[in-house]
Amino acid sequence: MTATLLLDAPRHTARVELARRVPLWAWAIAVYLAVRAVGVGVLAVMTPEGETLLDQLTAWDGHWYLGIAEHGYTGHGEGTVDADGEPYPSAPFAFFPLLPSAMSIVATLGLPLDLAGIAVATAAGIVAAPALLRLAGHVDPRPTVGLLLVALTASAPMSSTLSMVYTEAPFLACACWALVGVVEHRWALAGTCTLLAGLTRSTAVVLIAVVVAAALWRTWRHRAGWAPLSAVVLAPLGLLGWWGTVHVWTGHTWQEIELRGWGVAWDWGADTWAWITRAVAGEAQPYHVLAVAVLLAAAVLAVAGARLPWPLALYGAGVVTLAVGSGGLPQITPRVLLAAAPVLLLPVAAGLAHRRPATIAAVTGVWIVGGSWYSAYALTVWPYAI
Repeated sequence: MTATLLLDAPRHTARVELARRVPLWAWAIAVYLAVRAVGVGVLAVMTPEGETLLDQLTAWDGHWYLGIAEHGYTGHGEGTVDADGEPYPSAPFAFFPLLPSAMSIVATLGLPLDLAGIAVATAAGIVAAPALLRLAGHVDPRPTVGLLLVALTASAPMSSTLSMVYTEAPFLACACWALVGVVEHRWALAGTCTLLAGLTRSTAVVLIAVVVAAALWRTWRHRAGWAPLSAVVLAPLGLLGWWGTVHVWTGHTWQEIELRGWGVAWDWGADTWAWITRAVAGEAQPYHVLAVAVLLAAAVLAVAGARLPWPLALYGAGVVTLAVGSGGLPQITPRVLLAAAPVLLLPVAAGLAHRRPATIAAVTGVWIVGGSWYSAYALTVWPYAI
């Protein structure tokens, strides 16, 4: 037995040395890809007979982005309809341009558009992983916390969209690096990434508010000169630029298109409250009960995150507020909340890192499997959940 231990010792030392040589950001990317592989595997197992995994990864909004990438906004809008089934050529303008543009560029390398969209989403997740690590490091410097945050975020409810032709992964990358720019006072980074987020999805309105507020506070309170003001100028350009473009092309505001096309509008939470009360009263279907539980958990985590650096806490609370206050499609609320997962789950990752390794492994494993199942269930079993 002693001889065996002596023989194993060099191998163990070599593994430890290899682990030390691999940069932490590479481990973060490896963790992200491994967790997403589990999520895609669960989705493949739950894919209904007669459909393929690729069908699932390009479903729903994916069809819109594929159509826009192939035909453009005006070409794809010829046969589109509004929420009442009436012809509505302006409907594609509800979708932001960064993802279909990136898909078109990648497709020039020879990939089919659907695979190009999945490649863009995967690449965006890879870019986001080191940013998650950096954000965690500003709250708790232990590497375990950062890697846990990557794993928890990559398998959060509705994380299936991180591997789909959806904007979740590109927005996650933009938002995380913008927040890194804020907490590290790298204002050109914060402003540029927020600009790109504004070309990705409307949730950027929260990110813009946080970045602008943090930059102005830094300028006023710490007399940081003109550098933070670059973020104030850059941050809103993407969102405002797209909204302006939509109005010029269609004669309608983006908000009008969202309302007519999908019935989505700001209603101060009236629709969400009615949805919650139906679920609590036992009048809702199983998926809606689960989705309400996700929303309530997010609200609790937003409160628990009040001790985080205030820009992070404000971002998490802002995304939760946006999800609650928007009416029309309350069942997609968990997907909207995914944008806040890096902040909402940060206190969870920090608390979990204090536990024993066996506890960490067990809890993280259950979370990954549970989140992957929930995400696949929402896509393959329950309609209109994403």
